Amino acid sequence: MSVMMVRKKVMRKWEKLPGKNSFCCDGRIMMARQKGIFYLTLILILGTCSLFFAFECRYLAAHLSPAIPVFAVVLFLFALATLLRTSFSDPGVIPRALPDEAAFIEMEIEAANGNVPQGQRPPPRIKNVQINNQIVKLKYCYTCKIFRPPRASHCSICDNCVERFDHHCPWVGNCVGKRNYRYFYLFILSLSLLTIYIFTFNIVYISLNSVKVGFLNTLKETPGTVLEVFICFFTLWSVVGLTGFHTFLVSMNQTTNEDIKGSWTGKNRIQNPYSHGNFVKNCCEVLCGPVQPSVLDRRGIVQDQNGLAPLENSTPPPGAVTTSPLISRELPKEPVTPQDVRPEALEMSTSAPKKSEGSRGKEK
Repeated sequence: MSVMMVRKKVMRKWEKLPGKNSFCCDGRIMMARQKGIFYLTLILILGTCSLFFAFECRYLAAHLSPAIPVFAVVLFLFALATLLRTSFSDPGVIPRALPDEAAFIEMEIEAANGNVPQGQRPPPRIKNVQINNQIVKLKYCYTCKIFRPPRASHCSICDNCVERFDHHCPWVGNCVGKRNYRYFYLFILSLSLLTIYIFTFNIVYISLNSVKVGFLNTLKETPGTVLEVFICFFTLWSVVGLTGFHTFLVSMNQTTNEDIKGSWTGKNRIQNPYSHGNFVKNCCEVLCGPVQPSVLDRRGIVQDQNGLAPLENSTPPPGAVTTSPLISRELPKEPVTPQDVRPEALEMSTSAPKKSEGSRGKEK
């Protein structure tokens, strides 16, 4: 008897996640949908370093020290690794409330606010919590249907609430939050050192070569060096300035979002409850603290309405015989017991031995 096989593709949770993120490698890589500027960042870094390794490094290693290209390679690999780690990771996205949870929160809000007269605006949905003797307000997110945790904010580009939201960086193609901020800081720090390093030794190369063949001849013979100097000169100011700004934020245990809004300064005059009052402790907490695991479970299997996960491969084992024209696509909740066997099957199994015994008697 031919058996019809039904194969259902396993659906991962990242395929059903709301928001405006893009996923690759079966949910292992998570980025924003707008990745054009991220590709430009990669091209600038790879192109500039390739020109430097191809031309200036060989000359500098022969005339100054072979350690120059070695240190450049270390800086380049570290900057590239931290960039990819920042871009391809979950920044700390907070899952949205399930329908039952959202309905319960709405019911609590209505019970607390009471009936609002028609024509009047309802009061803001805010909860107050106390952190280090400071009152911090938790705002309600109308998109995610949750009260955002402290320091969390909703990114309008990715359409997700991000824990300890710092900012959305198009240069890395991702949000910068609790889970990838340290890698972002290490990326801009290493990129600043790499830019200064390449720019400095480009000037040294031009100076040494100009002594032999002249300044104009040097520029004509090595147009790649001129391009490197041009890129590094304009990149230097922005990258080094950004690194200095985030160094200040790290020392104060503050985020870019809080600094722009003036959460702990200006009119509010509220002391930062997250600062330890010591820049060393603040740096250790931000840069050296444990990285929390992602709460999205992107590669988890989506269950059906019965709470069962579809089989990834429904092929029966060799030699198995089935009378059903369609193999079930669901796993049984419990192991099959003798009580689950159909009565017809029991009658067939008991009648078979009787028939064989009768046939033996006739043979005798």
